[in-house]
Amino acid sequence: QVQLVESGGGLVQAGASLRLSCAFSGGTFSRYAKAWFRQSPGKEREYVAHITGNDGVPYYADSVKGRFTISRDSAKNTVYLQMNSLKPEDTAVYYCAADLNWGRITTPRSAYWGQGTQVTVSS
Repeated sequence: QVQLVESGGGLVQAGASLRLSCAFSGGTFSRYAKAWFRQSPGKEREYVAHITGNDGVPYYADSVKGRFTISRDSAKNTVYLQMNSLKPEDTAVYYCAADLNWGRITTPRSAYWGQGTQVTVSS
């Protein structure tokens, strides 16, 4: 069974940076598309970014484009989300997702999810 474990969240001031990590296990890393989502209380999970399984091409939501970078280290089976110029509206629980169905990876219906890591950005 695929397991995803996020880490790296924290409390930072606006303008600061954080790097989130997502450790992947239980499957063949390159076969899965991976994504980052975020969720605030009372809201649905929001797509942030994803990276393709075969060639590692990144994609981003407009809200984070130019500030966030998704990347992978295949040797470590780990996906990263580098978050720069953080804003208070970035405050959320950030979740890592993975799915063999690459057409589903940008949706909240992705097959596998991590436990989430809290990111709080103060003003």
